[in-house]
Amino acid sequence: QVQLVESGGGLVQPGGSLILSCVASGRIFRPNVMGWYRQVPGKQRELVAAMSSGSITNYADSVKGRFTISRDNAKNMVFLQMNGLKPEDTAVYYCHIGTSITRPTGDGYWGQGTQVTVSS
Repeated sequence: QVQLVESGGGLVQPGGSLILSCVASGRIFRPNVMGWYRQVPGKQRELVAAMSSGSITNYADSVKGRFTISRDNAKNMVFLQMNGLKPEDTAVYYCHIGTSITRPTGDGYWGQGTQVTVSS
């Protein structure tokens, strides 16, 4: 089992910034992909950004140029720097560890989620 704990969500004004953090513990498999997904009520969970342990990245088109994913492999952590936030970025953001850079995988694990609200 792998446990993921996210932190850093909150309320921010449009145009503002937030940093999300996620730390993994337990029986962590390697190599792996750590990433961020988000979900709003009534919609499917969608990929925001993912990064392999070899530093290959994948971003949703809607966040390219605004969000940056990074990892600290030694600490089993992944971060999401979110700049230029828009109201449509409002969602619950979930950390995921798996083996694909494009989608969640059956051998993956999820964090509990952290709410990000962009509103004036």
